[in-house]
Amino acid sequence: MEHTLYHSFLRVSAVVCAIALLFDGGFIVEDTASLSQNTQHYLANAISVSAGIEPTELNTLTAQLTERQRELDAREQAIVEREIVLQKNPTVATGSNFSTFLISVTLFILLALIILNYGLDYARVRKELMYATST
Repeated sequence: MEHTLYHSFLRVSAVVCAIALLFDGGFIVEDTASLSQNTQHYLANAISVSAGIEPTELNTLTAQLTERQRELDAREQAIVEREIVLQKNPTVATGSNFSTFLISVTLFILLALIILNYGLDYARVRKELMYATST
């Protein structure tokens, strides 16, 4: 191993990083982990305050459009999930099949009654014509 200034700096940097990670993770003292977390939150809040954008009409409209797009995407996702549930669960969709069957049976009965009515009406008119011609 060489004893140059560069290699000495690398070794010292590695040791400092290892110690910093041990303290940051709370492995040596648990309070250092919460201290590190609070420091990171404070730093993030300080940076975000200074990086704000002044509201303009264009920014406001863009934010509103983005929010509406997110809502539409969420609704579309909910519809897709509902369609998947309906395709996977056939018992949910059988209600419409049963109602279609009931409507079909009802219409068939009505058609049969209409045909029976025409048939009986034809028989009655024919019978009346036979009495009228015989007298």
